[in-house]
Amino acid sequence: MQELLIYAILFLLLIGHTLLAGKMYRKVHEDERLSFHEKNDWKLKALIFPAFFWFQYKKLNR
Repeated sequence: MQELLIYAILFLLLIGHTLLAGKMYRKVHEDERLSFHEKNDWKLKALIFPAFFWFQYKKLNR
């Protein structure tokens, strides 16, 4: 039972990571102010640590 709980938590973390990375990926792709290379840099960061870099990206674009 404990193993099932651990797997459920890991699954929820993976789904949250995927959804946040996808959201950031779309926002970066729509941003016309960024160059091609800047977009690629932000997209790569979105795939690695989406929560951390989402707040940095938002702070940069205010």
